[in-house]
Amino acid sequence: MSAAPTAWVTSRVRGRDGVEVAVHRWGSPGDRPPVVLQHGFAADSLRNWRDSGVVAALLAGGREVVAVDARGHGASDKPHDPERYGERAMAGDLSAVADALALERFDLAGYSMGGIVSLVLAGTDRRVRRLVVGGIGAGVVERGGLDTRAVRTTALVAALETDDPASIPDPTAAAFRAFADSTGADRLALAAHARRALAETPPLGEIAAPTLVVAGVADHLAARPQVLADAIPGARVVTVPGDHLGALLTPEFTAALVGFLGDDGGS
Repeated sequence: MSAAPTAWVTSRVRGRDGVEVAVHRWGSPGDRPPVVLQHGFAADSLRNWRDSGVVAALLAGGREVVAVDARGHGASDKPHDPERYGERAMAGDLSAVADALALERFDLAGYSMGGIVSLVLAGTDRRVRRLVVGGIGAGVVERGGLDTRAVRTTALVAALETDDPASIPDPTAAAFRAFADSTGADRLALAAHARRALAETPPLGEIAAPTLVVAGVADHLAARPQVLADAIPGARVVTVPGDHLGALLTPEFTAALVGFLGDDGGS
């Protein structure tokens, strides 16, 4: 894993409903547009993207990097009202960040929850030039987002809200609770988002950006990623080692992301 770079600036951007999100920036403008990164559920930009080595690898390739802590996560605001959440609200935050930074074009990468958010944005915002989504698969097409066959929303909410983690019967929900506890996340904010998770398929057919779907071979939350790729015009799939929490940390994931975003002839 590469040494973790230090963000040269961290700022906040106010979304359309007044919720503020934290924005971490590394590097400086180059020949290619910046790369915008959106992390997964219960994580944050630094844990998913800096600590995994993705930021360092992008910087080594001459890219400017912008990573956004989703509302309810990291250094962003954490309201407990479910009406403030959902992937569409988070996609609106990414759009507001792009507006605030005057980004005319940008590449976009998202993992798990951040992958669904990125799909929503790429289907509606033509500023997205190239797109990488990881940690998601057929569930996006067949369930609208989180694959509820792998973890029920009600089980996830209950796991996050209980005072006794030992009482959680669902193993996947228990794993998310353990991860949230390990990151010091605001569990009530996470539960509020889980209650608002997408119930309809993102506008996959409207995505014009070249797209790569990356899935861990042991990730049951990203099962059958080809189904997702087939729903996005021209998209392709790469599989990497690891389960849902581990795939993002592999060198293969970083190589696939950086390689795809750089495989454009410099345009």
